[in-house]
Amino acid sequence: MQGKYTFVSPFRRPWCLAAAAPAGKAKLTHPGKAILAGGIAGGIEICITFPTEYVKTQLQLDEKANPPKYRGINDCVKQTVQSHGVKGLYRGLSSLLYGSIPKSAVRFGMFEFLSNYAKDENGRLDSTKGLLCGLGAGVMEAVLAVCPMETIKVKFIHDQTSANPKYKGFFHGVREIVREQGLRGTYQGLTATVLKQGSNQAIRFFVMTSLKNWYKGDNPNKTINPLVMGVFGATAGAASVFGNTPLDVIKTRMQGLEAHKYKSTLDCAVKILKYEGLAAFYKGTVPRLGRVCLDVAIVFIIYEEVVKVLNAVWKTD
Repeated sequence: MQGKYTFVSPFRRPWCLAAAAPAGKAKLTHPGKAILAGGIAGGIEICITFPTEYVKTQLQLDEKANPPKYRGINDCVKQTVQSHGVKGLYRGLSSLLYGSIPKSAVRFGMFEFLSNYAKDENGRLDSTKGLLCGLGAGVMEAVLAVCPMETIKVKFIHDQTSANPKYKGFFHGVREIVREQGLRGTYQGLTATVLKQGSNQAIRFFVMTSLKNWYKGDNPNKTINPLVMGVFGATAGAASVFGNTPLDVIKTRMQGLEAHKYKSTLDCAVKILKYEGLAAFYKGTVPRLGRVCLDVAIVFIIYEEVVKVLNAVWKTD
């Protein structure tokens, strides 16, 4: 019959190849390419998703005792736009942008470095090793990039909620923080950040490795459609949100302007539980879920596409 077309889903795993001969050893990604591609992906992603990060942080800093300034996500957006215009949703972007590029570069560079040693003789990385490589990448990015930049970002956003903001810009804010608190002031909440980023990337890379292995089947070099990669990334992002939002809340409190109220990461967790209840550990979950799913999807799509371009112009084999 004429006019009949068969729809082929981009998500369909090639089961028909299961009995075929192996397609050869998987190609390894040079850590240098991973660093460059990761930095580019991180910079583009944060420019797209920052407003949801701003709202999430505002809600987490909006403690119950005072009483709450915002009645929810929509109210937070409404008040911010009324007071500062749409650009108010991008206040603090510079500090996060300066941190997002090296953070993503370190993460992917370290992951590819570790995974290149962890892959089997066919170049395949199993899920458990993917989790461990993700953990190592998360810890490294926490120490080298995330903790200092996130501390500055939270202080910037928190500063804007005060009647008389004292930080005039990124570099002025950094100078003021270092002058008043020393370098230690940019490393507040290090333990919580290491726990958060380590578990974050362990979960994400475990899910991504599992899904990619399932999709590729016996062909480790099978190209993954960007749409499929985006769905896999969003799934990994959602899993990490539900897995470690409490650590994200603790990290945010430890890095805020009122971090002096807490003696340690454990003390912060105990006080939140005692005075605000268990539900406080999941404040900002909805805006974080939206941001992280979009964030991880965008980052993995851009990362994979940039790596393809680099493979064509930068020969490392």
